[in-house]
Amino acid sequence: QVQLVESGGGLVQAGGSLRLSCAASGGTIRYLTMGWFRQALGKEREFVATISWGGGSTYYADSVKGRFTISRDNAKNTVYLQVNSLRPEDTAVYYCAADGGVSAATRTRVGDFDYWGQGTQVTVSS
Repeated sequence: QVQLVESGGGLVQAGGSLRLSCAASGGTIRYLTMGWFRQALGKEREFVATISWGGGSTYYADSVKGRFTISRDNAKNTVYLQVNSLRPEDTAVYYCAADGGVSAATRTRVGDFDYWGQGTQVTVSS
């Protein structure tokens, strides 16, 4: 059982950037598809980005494509989400998740993921 802990969130002005981190412990993430999701107030949790086992494939929601970048460092047991050109509509709690199934970056459903962190708040002001 792996534990996931997100960090790096905060308050930023529109157009700014943050680097979110997801540190795993209790097991390796080498054979886990990793993803980021977010949940805004009053809304359902939604897909943001995923990355395959070795990092060779990534997949993004249309709303963040070209602005966000997911990456992983398996040696450090850590996954990252670089968020650039932030907009007020990006305001949400961002969650790291792990999928112990196939190495598929195209998986986008909340129910496909087995492990979740507690989330880190990103607030974008205008």
